Amino acid sequence: MGHLELAVLGLTCCLAVVSAAKLGVVYTEGGFVEGINKQLGLFGDYVDIFKGIPFAAPTKALENPQPHPGWEGTLKATDFKKRCLQATITQDNTYGDEDCLYLNIWVPQGKKEVSRDLPVMIWIYGGAFLMGAGQGANFLSNYLYDGEEIATRGNVIVVTFNYRVGPLGFLSTGDANLPGNYGLRDQHMAIAWVKRNIAAFGGDPNNITIFGESAGGASVSLQTLSPYNKGLIRRAISQSGVALSPWAIQKKPLFWAKKIAEKVGCPVDDTSRMAKCLKITDPRALTLAYKMPLTGTEYPVLHYLGFLPVVDGDFIPDDPMNLYANAADVDYLAGTNDMDGHMFASLDMPAINKNKQDITAEEFYKLVSGLTMTKGLRGANATFDLYTEPWALDSSQETKKKTVVDFETDVLFLMPTETALVQHRANAKSAKTYAYLFSLPSRMPVYPSWVGADHADDIQYVFGKPFATPLGYRSQHRTVSKAMIAYWTNFARTGDPNTGHSAVPTPWDPYTLENSSYLEINKKMDSSSMKQSLRTNYLRYWTLTYDALPTTIGEGAALVPPTDDSEAAPAPPSGDSEAGPTPPSGDSEGAWMPAVIGF
Repeated sequence: MGHLELAVLGLTCCLAVVSAAKLGVVYTEGGFVEGINKQLGLFGDYVDIFKGIPFAAPTKALENPQPHPGWEGTLKATDFKKRCLQATITQDNTYGDEDCLYLNIWVPQGKKEVSRDLPVMIWIYGGAFLMGAGQGANFLSNYLYDGEEIATRGNVIVVTFNYRVGPLGFLSTGDANLPGNYGLRDQHMAIAWVKRNIAAFGGDPNNITIFGESAGGASVSLQTLSPYNKGLIRRAISQSGVALSPWAIQKKPLFWAKKIAEKVGCPVDDTSRMAKCLKITDPRALTLAYKMPLTGTEYPVLHYLGFLPVVDGDFIPDDPMNLYANAADVDYLAGTNDMDGHMFASLDMPAINKNKQDITAEEFYKLVSGLTMTKGLRGANATFDLYTEPWALDSSQETKKKTVVDFETDVLFLMPTETALVQHRANAKSAKTYAYLFSLPSRMPVYPSWVGADHADDIQYVFGKPFATPLGYRSQHRTVSKAMIAYWTNFARTGDPNTGHSAVPTPWDPYTLENSSYLEINKKMDSSSMKQSLRTNYLRYWTLTYDALPTTIGEGAALVPPTDDSEAAPAPPSGDSEAGPTPPSGDSEGAWMPAVIGF
């Protein structure tokens, strides 16, 4: 009997191999490419994987990307290429390469027939426009942005790619000499390449969804608003980042360009001469001329993000708020994590994560004033009063620390996303709009127990890590991952997260201006997961009360950029004191502290 079973097993394996559906060599505009064909389990379906296909020529520093000239023979697309040149985590060295504009493709296949007309999902990574790569972080050859689980579970084609970051991707003089947005143009080149070539891989060029997180989510949003992408994008998903985020657009690019120029010895008094000099400077020197301080900053970390997209009058022709008509026919799904601001609050106020360290009202007031600089004292005072109201009833440290996180979540992520959803819905013609809140608590063991879903916590579930590395997760995590992949890929297929290849745990109602519906995503998904009007009082405050306050200093006022010497702090927001605006009332801290905190 044992011999017979072995023979049957062997025959079955052979038949599986014989009937395997695979693309083999694919012809693209640049030439032939060949990836690998991988079987999922012993008797599973297959996936074709292509890694390292060039979508543009090797880049030149501070120049727009150019078409790739093509290649001879068949390109073996079997390995991820290097990331775009960027600083290492320690910021004392660089890694990556200038020749970095490559993409990766995952194509799910059945056992017999090669796939045709599949929806296409293009991922844009985050990293503060400062770091990142198309394959994502790597642990033991397990890459964060491996598209296999999404592709095979959702029956969609997944594409990831590299784009330039840091000074090489976003340095701008604010004029025609160095217009900036090189990283955004890289993204556009990748999207356009997919549009022209994906049919050869079995994809539907008329059904492309772009999706991304953080700076990637803001990039997705900006790409839908740019006139350059008209007709290329059918749908879009922004996770924890939109074009309206306060960190998505650099309003003072010349200030930062001058700082880089000074550091590398280029002229700063004439942008034409500065541009010519910067373009012939060692790209590694340009990259290392900017350092992001992560500790001991005088002002919130937000103010030290120097190299971001700019309104260049061309790729981004106007303030993003005025461009939503360009996305009128693009289905849009957007949301945030319930404690997206935790990561940034931890940098701005390290005591947040330390049980034995308290935070004070003065410290919170200083943080508030640092993120409301443009509205001066009135902005700081009104915001501080609103967020500290709950302290009168509960003055525990946990409540105060949650307040800090809620404040940074609101300012950096939630309120801009809510505004983007409103703008999309208000301008939409054929397009649909969906909103979500991801609230599965962080799995970081060093965080306090009250921490919810931190920034970037959602990515592992969208990319199916609980399935790819099952030992690192519980069944509840696989439940969440299965649901997110189902909603995301259904949306990519039909424009409706409920309808498509995968069953979903509960219906997801569209977002409307009347009810502001959103789906709360966590381990318990049922009809009660559909909710309305998230943090309405705070949204009303930011969009009506706060916006109506007079502006006291220019938006995006020039702040002294991070360096490795002593000039790391921004200019004070008002007055001569570096301590920020004065407290809400009285002459001494003692006069206002008890009233505010409820002692």
